Amino acid sequence: MEKLRIVFMGTPEFAVGILDSIIKNNYEVVGVITAADKPAGRGQKLKHSAVKEYALEQNLTLLQPINLKDEGFLAELKSLKANLQVVVAFRMLPEIVWKMPKLGTFNLHASLLPNYRGAAPINWAIINGETKTGVTTFFIDDKIDTGAIILSKETPIAFSESAGALHDRLMDLGCEVVVETLDLIENGTVTTTIQTDSSTIKTAYKLNKDNCKIDFSKSGTEIYNLIRGLSPYPSAWCSVKEGVEEWNVKIYESKLISESHEFEVGSIIATKKEMKIAIKDGFIEILSLQFPGKKAMKTSELLNGMTFSSHSKAM
Repeated sequence: MEKLRIVFMGTPEFAVGILDSIIKNNYEVVGVITAADKPAGRGQKLKHSAVKEYALEQNLTLLQPINLKDEGFLAELKSLKANLQVVVAFRMLPEIVWKMPKLGTFNLHASLLPNYRGAAPINWAIINGETKTGVTTFFIDDKIDTGAIILSKETPIAFSESAGALHDRLMDLGCEVVVETLDLIENGTVTTTIQTDSSTIKTAYKLNKDNCKIDFSKSGTEIYNLIRGLSPYPSAWCSVKEGVEEWNVKIYESKLISESHEFEVGSIIATKKEMKIAIKDGFIEILSLQFPGKKAMKTSELLNGMTFSSHSKAM
């Protein structure tokens, strides 16, 4: 049995939950690597990553390299004398980094590998209408999310579940799986399974403005899944046209209504309390949204001060 000396690498909130779990289970974290501070907001003030905030609170040794191959960074990393590295939602590591510790470097990924390798596994599992997902730990190799699997655990996805809700549940599940993985490594009882590729593997592509835009010509289920799969972040969006005005509007919550009608696809049907958009197999009722320059709000709040004509359209 070899006592673990861990370097943890991660950036967003998802990684914080895992790091906290490692520390609360009395594993020694000798260093934390996270992204460099970035300008954010209107004032462009430098913003710390969620992992940096946590590391500072816990007085952990912190490194923020811009270049992972920089000689100075590599020397600092080596001086920490870690025998294991744990990576959660970070970036691709050069071989000189992931091969450095004696016991290797493992990653926690928020999908059941080999499906949904890539940047946005939680979002795409919901967008694609999956009924289950999970988390996987694997030893890093020279490609993205392809290394030998250590452990995986699955969980069902509810039809009404948003990406935000699933994110939180997978973080909790990830905590369990990471601690179990650490236990196996510490006790020298790890066994791995090599990933096998096939033509049916689904990919978790990077999200961008184009693949977050709602296409109202698609089926109601596809539209509904896109909205919940991108909620609360980065959010699905569409253009709303009312007379000569047009806005790009974020949609956070919706309800699928399956019924026949004679409205043109994209027509907005609004009363003082509700707003529906006509689709080919029914309506998408919009429950919460955000207009440019306004805060996110329930649709009923918006309709208190805004009216839509019978000619208004969502595109």
